[in-house]
Order: sequence, then structure tokens, then C-alpha cells
Amino acid sequence: MEKNLFRTKQWVQVALINFCVVASAGLTMRYKIKFSLPFVNQQNLMHGHSNFAFVGWLAIALMTLMVRYLVRNNIQTNYRKYNLILGIDVVTCYAMFISFIIQGYAFWSITFACVTILISYFFIVFYWRDLNKVRDAGFSRNWLKAALLLWAFSSLGAIFLAYLMANSITIQELYFGALYFFMHFQYNGWFLFVCFGVFFSYMHRLGLFRFALLSKRLFIIMIITVIPTYFLSVLWLKLPPVLEWIANVSAFVQLLVLVYFFRIISVFKNSKDIKFNIVTRWIWALSSIAFILKIILQVLSTMPFLSHFAFGYRPVVIGYLHLSFVGIISLFILGYINEFIHRFRGKVSGIGFLVFVTGFIVQEVILMLQGLEAMNVEPIKSANIILFFCAVAMVTGLVWITTGIIRTPEEERAR
Repeated sequence: MEKNLFRTKQWVQVALINFCVVASAGLTMRYKIKFSLPFVNQQNLMHGHSNFAFVGWLAIALMTLMVRYLVRNNIQTNYRKYNLILGIDVVTCYAMFISFIIQGYAFWSITFACVTILISYFFIVFYWRDLNKVRDAGFSRNWLKAALLLWAFSSLGAIFLAYLMANSITIQELYFGALYFFMHFQYNGWFLFVCFGVFFSYMHRLGLFRFALLSKRLFIIMIITVIPTYFLSVLWLKLPPVLEWIANVSAFVQLLVLVYFFRIISVFKNSKDIKFNIVTRWIWALSSIAFILKIILQVLSTMPFLSHFAFGYRPVVIGYLHLSFVGIISLFILGYINEFIHRFRGKVSGIGFLVFVTGFIVQEVILMLQGLEAMNVEPIKSANIILFFCAVAMVTGLVWITTGIIRTPEEERAR
């Protein structure tokens, strides 16, 4: 019935292809750092890479998971509108990506970026209406509603950023303040809230109702701290003491997130009713480790020296962002796809995932070690070439995963 309503598997394939494009852009940037590639503008490619990662990969994938949530809850609605929204969004994303590569922040790239924001508003309105039809399961509806609100809220940063670039306003404080505003409410907001929402929904469908209370308590802490923790990203702005205090307190309050997160892991491990695929367990274990590390790093960033270390060294910033976007969100999505939509079967997908994860882990280690140069640690002389091969591994792994999924016959796909 689902394939007659919403083309879940096809949109998953599109999202994964887009992920391959994102990784390929990252590989090209790594290549240009070490080797000559004069016809590519590094700055323009970086803008295209980052923007396409948000709207071409993560947004498409998460919207697909959200609509599937409606389908699994037997919500009666016109699902063609979601196919249309996603279709228009994908075309716009590629137009934006190409425009960024060609001209950087200019008329067409900013225009297409604004169109993707407008498309997101349509999705938010339609989805909110359909979400109201869902009988809340495991507190998941609250997670998804909060995700929609935070998605809309994050767009204010993107709009202001576009305004600055369109008017050639080069005040760094405004630029990075808007950029971090957008990113914070994306990866700490709507990305993360969608992941928790669809996860707790499935736990409820399994009849594991004890997850509902954990879900509610975790939700309360995260929704309370999501706004004040933004100030952790801009501590370098020399904020008023009261805002610094709020940021620091909210970071330590988020340690409670780990308390409930570990309880969830404990229940998850000890429940005989949860029979996830072994690959899914490994993927989500890695995603959980990344989430725990992110919370710990947020707390450590409240220390003045480490705050300067975190925001003053580009490799550390890149490593932290990849930890969030790839380590937490992307791995969760891959685990969800493997468990509920399409198994990573066969040698191609299995080896592909192993290669991808290996490249990612080594990349994170090297980026963080590069940051240690701030502590007068001898730099890794071959760091750039290692990072290049890590990017090669990640692209290769993703291509194998995607190829394996596309070539697998329909009847072999997971439930």
C-alpha cells in the first residue's frame, strides 16, 4: 500500500545519490588542497558542498522519513503533494548547487537557496496539518512538531546570511553569527528531533511503552536547552555576562540528556522484544557514540581556553561539524534505511559501509589531531594526504552502498 501513496524507496535512493554528490564535492576540495585544480574555485565549491549537504541530502532524507511516519500511522491524506514537494526541492537543490560552484554567493545561488526555504515552509504547513491527525505514539508527535518549528526558526539565520551576502556586508560577527544560528538549529534542532521522533515512534509500535516516559523527559530537557545552547557557538563574540552564564548553564544541563540517553541504551540492550539487524545495531552504536561525544564537547567548550581552541582552529570546527552531520545524523539515517526500508545486503553494500565508516573515523581523528597544533604538538606532516584518502574512502563506500541498494530487486528489500 505504501508504494501507491508515497514513493519511499525511490526518495531514499535520490537522497543517497545526493549524499554521494556531497561527498564527491568534499573529495574535490580535499584534492585541491593537496594538488592543483585551477578551474575550481575552492570557496564557491565549499558553499555549494555545505548548502547541498543540508538541503540536498539531510533535508530530503529526513522529509522522506517523516512522510513514512504518516504512512505507518495510516494517515489518510493526499501523498502526491509530498512527492511534488520533494521533486521540486531536488531540482532546486541542484540548481542552487551548480550556481554556488559557478558564481559563489550571487544572484542565482541566493535565489535558489531562498526557493528551498520557501519549499520547506510549504512542507512544514502541510505536514503540520497531517501530523495533527496522528494519535501520539511514544511522544513522537511532539518531537516532530518541535522539529518543524526549529526548522522554520533556523531559516531566519539563512535568510539573514543571504541578505548579508547579497548586500556585500562583510562584518564577520554578523556573518558567523547568522551562519552558526542556521547550523545550530539545523543539527541541534530539526535534524536531531526528527531522528528521536521516528525512533521513539517505532519503539511504541513494538509495545515498549516504558520508552514513552524516557522520551518525554529527554524531550523536555532538549527543547529547553536548544535555544540557549546556541550561545555556545558564539562565545567568541564577547557576549554580555548574562548570556555567557545562560550558555554555560545550558551546556551542563545538557548532561542530563546523557543520563536519559544512557537509560534508553540500557533498556534497548536489555529488551528481548527489540530484534534489530546486526548492521543496524552497529550503525546506531556509532551514531550514539558520536552523540555522546558531541554533548561532552559542548560542555568542554565552556572552558575559555578550550573555547578558543574549538572556534579558533578550522580543523576542529570541521571535525565537530562532521561529527554532528555525518557521525550522528547521517549514520542514524543509514541505520534507519537498513532496518526499515532497504537492507544493506550483499558484499557491495556491506563492504561499502565498512569503507565509508573507516574513512569517516580516521578523518575525525586526523582533524582533531590537527587541532592539537594549538597546544604546540608537532603537526602531522602527511595530514592532508591522509584526509584526501579518507575522502576517497567515504565516496567509494557511499557509491557502493547506493549502487547496492539501487540494483537490489524489489522483493529483497527490507520491510
